[in-house]
Amino acid sequence: MSVDMTHILSQSVTRSNGTVTTLQEFAGKSLLIVNTASQCGYTPQYQGLEALYQKYRDRGLVILGFPCNQFGGQEPGTNEEIVEFCTINYKISFPLFSKIDVNGERAHPLYQYLTDNAPGLLGTKKIKWNFTKFFVSKDGTVIRRFAPQDTPEKVEKIILPYL
Repeated sequence: MSVDMTHILSQSVTRSNGTVTTLQEFAGKSLLIVNTASQCGYTPQYQGLEALYQKYRDRGLVILGFPCNQFGGQEPGTNEEIVEFCTINYKISFPLFSKIDVNGERAHPLYQYLTDNAPGLLGTKKIKWNFTKFFVSKDGTVIRRFAPQDTPEKVEKIILPYL
């Protein structure tokens, strides 16, 4: 599905340090957008996501982590605690943003847009769980929505031709 990249890039987001920016700084990059959590069974995927980022960032891949506490309360910490956890345990260097909602009335506009343009199984728009991933190519096309159980290694095989 083609997505209006201008719309995606104009999305206002808040980095984990509180700085408000837009996704414009990632223009011309391939984006893997992930809702994350520190106390989830999928949390070890941080290791694979960081490996993917290290391996392909020179080819234009940027992973964007958006912590979310909507699934089982698995991301209860402050933004500072989340960054500390990710840095100490997984040496994360890809951009992390402030906690957001990905479902419901207060869902972040970026996630409203992503779910509208890349619905899940049977056309559902709702995010099922932590570590749902969206891949957006450099030209703004939403290539695929990945389920939480799709490992970074599986994702790599599918996105590689687009990098």
